[in-house]
Amino acid sequence: MSAWAYPRPRSRGRASGERPVLALVLAALALLGDLLGGEWARAELILPHGFTARVYVTGEGFEAGTSRGVSGIPGTSTLAFDATGALYLARTGRRYFGGETDDLAPIYRIPVGGGRLTPDSEVRFLHGPPLPSPLVAGVRGGREVLVTTFDRERKLGVLYRLVDGRAALLAGGTPPRGTPPILRQPEGAAVDSAGRIYVADRAAGAVLRLDPDGRVLDASYVGISRPRVLAVDGQDGLWVAADGQAEAPWQNGPGEIWRVPPDGQPVLLLKGPMTAGMALSPGGHLFVADRQGGLVFALTAEGRRIDFARFSDGDAPRSLVFAPVTAETQKAGLAGDLFLVAIRRGAWPVNEILRISGPFDELIRQQLSAPGG
Repeated sequence: MSAWAYPRPRSRGRASGERPVLALVLAALALLGDLLGGEWARAELILPHGFTARVYVTGEGFEAGTSRGVSGIPGTSTLAFDATGALYLARTGRRYFGGETDDLAPIYRIPVGGGRLTPDSEVRFLHGPPLPSPLVAGVRGGREVLVTTFDRERKLGVLYRLVDGRAALLAGGTPPRGTPPILRQPEGAAVDSAGRIYVADRAAGAVLRLDPDGRVLDASYVGISRPRVLAVDGQDGLWVAADGQAEAPWQNGPGEIWRVPPDGQPVLLLKGPMTAGMALSPGGHLFVADRQGGLVFALTAEGRRIDFARFSDGDAPRSLVFAPVTAETQKAGLAGDLFLVAIRRGAWPVNEILRISGPFDELIRQQLSAPGG
């Protein structure tokens, strides 16, 4: 494994375990920066040999109340890419806090190349109308951004499709008088090869299955306590990450990761880590962000866990996504890279998005083919 110490984004510097002198210099500069007012803030991400990382999205001016020298954008716990390489994210709302109202928050659209946001410039990155406690749940057909929202006071949720900045209701919302809502607290969503949509409803303790037009096919396709993050693999297997008995996703678990074969019975593959995010690599390997453990690992359909990256110095992963492999992302040089929301020094109100490049699927295949794999 190699250590990569990243300075604040202004420097755009890198270091790896193959360049220990440079790593030591960066560490010294980081310490000096802290003493001089936080110009540089050090953190360490341990990556396997052959992988590199850099800051892709950050910000200035949003860090009020956080540790000195920590910069970033308003906290986000969900990411998604469209086919062109644009990255979508949403400000984390008040889904897990008490209170009578929910925050209206925007969806951000980050163009190819990343960005640095400020309170004055963020308007250039806003996409669509502000929504109540939105989560970017996924992308359908490379173009439609799926967004879930949650109205705490009315105890109902909505699944929207967002196209060209326009939001259209796909499922949920206010039900006819005398009937229960279709969605109560929708979280993640995923789409299978037939276009059917799966939605994790945390409050209902179930994953719903909808047809491509948003009509309910199965109101409880899978019954799991507090499901939150979903993914569908190339065999149409549904992966479900749930918080189990934890009241909020940042609390200690045990969390759970399940896999549901097409029209089959759910299989519990792993219990313990609280999954902050999960995504499938271009080769079909599931990568998981474990916020409590401060690490990223891969998980096979047989339940084997393969550690990939580890944070230190109070940093932790929050969500992750792989850039899709399309003609546009290949031209932009993003195809197949991993993008990760990082919490720095425990300062969860502001986050940075890292871009990690390397042979992900080759690494997993090597691990699986090694003795004992």
